[in-house]
Amino acid sequence: METVRLLDLDIDRTAQEVRRGDALLPVSGLSWRLLDCLLAHGTDVATFDTLAEQVWAPAVVGEDAISQRVKLLRQALGDDSRQPRYVRSVRGRGYQLCAPLQPVARVVAGHPVPRRRWWAVGAAVSAAVVVVVTAVMAWPSAGPRSPAEPLLQRADHYAGIGQASNNTRAIALYRQALQIDPDLPAARRGLARALAADTCLFNGPAEQAQQALLEADRVLRAAPDDAATFAARGYAHDCLGSMPRAMADYQRAVALDPDDERTRASLAYLQQEQGQLVQALQANLALRAPERVRFREVQVARELELLGFTDAAAHRHERSFQLFPDNVFANIAWPRSLLLRGEAGRADEALHQALARGTPHPQLYRLQGELRLLQGDVAGAAQAFERSRQLRPQQTLGQTLAGLYGKAPATPDWVAGRLAALQGEAGDGWADAAIERALLHQAQGDADAAVDDLQRAVDAGFRDAAWLRATPLFTALHAAPGWTPLLARIETDVAAQRARVLAAAWRPDDLDGLSAGPATGTR
Repeated sequence: METVRLLDLDIDRTAQEVRRGDALLPVSGLSWRLLDCLLAHGTDVATFDTLAEQVWAPAVVGEDAISQRVKLLRQALGDDSRQPRYVRSVRGRGYQLCAPLQPVARVVAGHPVPRRRWWAVGAAVSAAVVVVVTAVMAWPSAGPRSPAEPLLQRADHYAGIGQASNNTRAIALYRQALQIDPDLPAARRGLARALAADTCLFNGPAEQAQQALLEADRVLRAAPDDAATFAARGYAHDCLGSMPRAMADYQRAVALDPDDERTRASLAYLQQEQGQLVQALQANLALRAPERVRFREVQVARELELLGFTDAAAHRHERSFQLFPDNVFANIAWPRSLLLRGEAGRADEALHQALARGTPHPQLYRLQGELRLLQGDVAGAAQAFERSRQLRPQQTLGQTLAGLYGKAPATPDWVAGRLAALQGEAGDGWADAAIERALLHQAQGDADAAVDDLQRAVDAGFRDAAWLRATPLFTALHAAPGWTPLLARIETDVAAQRARVLAAAWRPDDLDGLSAGPATGTR
């Protein structure tokens, strides 16, 4: 059944949409996959083991994680666990629907047609039927259904799951769809985003994101005002580390489609990296359907962390770590947060759990290297930094860390060569190039130059004083004359931004408990 009814809910399983009347409910991502699994079982009990296998695999989760996700699904549906209407708990076994499903067919001019996404197929118009729409409704123009649309729908499904293997399936399906219909812009746009995700999230080569740019440009040549394609191209630029180009495309996409909340969140992330913490937090909190934005909760926690609201940030990081085991950035953020709170033992345990979840990322191994250095395990740190380098060999910061802490000591000539290669490198909007130069100048014994490099990182938007204090990577600079003024500069700016948050009229109810504290953050 493509569209089914559960009491007063109309659920389109192809479009992955849940509606109550005309209202679209915020059910997406993991919540949608959970609901879809429950729909497949109807009023039969879907056991905890079944849900873990069919919704979360290959990640390993327990009953608590499943129960927390059911709680989020109920909130999205407007359900009450004490008097459930849609999903009931079967103690000790799992969950089931409260009522049987009914098939639904929409009727237009006497002909039943399945509900589809408006942007995929437009209005249904035939020679025999004319549908008159009132002037206050803007409906997309009609067009013939592409024979590649079933492949496109499956590709969109796999791309939306957010796992490496499924992203690979999506890429293959998009390419198959384009073989059938080379002029299908949605397939080329989807391919661009999936290729960029391969580089950005799943450690694929930079060539994938470069190919994504070519795919997006091809669509834009034919449709120069296509908002979704600007968003996809911005994502590719983002994954390639080109912040100005990414921001320009994101801003263009939002200008063309103000309802594109995923792109608004991507733009907010880059604002955060530029040190515009208040703007980034406000943009993320203003999203009307945050459940549809995969990394939004992690971003809000990160912004709170940088602003010094450490308890609120830690609560969100821990919750995301528990609820979203396939979210690589949630896996990074929680152990890093623990490290900066002085809980290195718990940080190591959480990092071990994150690495076992099967989504490797250079920042996970970089964090592991820092923890090993704090433990005095230089050999373990060298192994971790080398693993980070291998995952993203094109990232120069990873190359530098692997070289500085490798089994063979870095020679003065090697350090000088690395600095020469970075000479004049602005970082394309990011602070990493300045931080890398600071590491190399520190290795040369030039503490003043290293601190100057970190000041340039602050110029680029770096606002993480807590990481500078906690990381073993810059211990040698703590006695440098410019170290304390460097930290004070960051903290003065963060304190001013924190005061703006505390005084903001836009702060929602769930942030009312925030209180001012010392400026902290993580990187």
